[in-house]
Amino acid sequence: MEHLFTYGTLQDVQVQQYIFQRTLEGQSDSLPGFKRLENAVYDRYPLVIRTGNPQDFVEGMVYKVSQEELGKADVYETNAYKRIKMSLISGISAWVYIENSH
Repeated sequence: MEHLFTYGTLQDVQVQQYIFQRTLEGQSDSLPGFKRLENAVYDRYPLVIRTGNPQDFVEGMVYKVSQEELGKADVYETNAYKRIKMSLISGISAWVYIENSH
């Protein structure tokens, strides 16, 4: 299983049911060195950006998902985001979707 850190619509039970055909069980966690921007993608969805400032952090939820479920999340998030692995405040290494600035 993989860890997935979420800070937006992937926390919504209806979205989880749509993407994963199940409700995810997770725990609260935070992503250090980032800040959250509201309505940053398509003027509707949040985005986290790296600040490098250890005082900055984004609160969210971390879930255990399978490789197959990560692939489904990639499709849902579109190419507006890219998935990277980061260490959370808890010490868990988790995938997180950030701005895809390719």
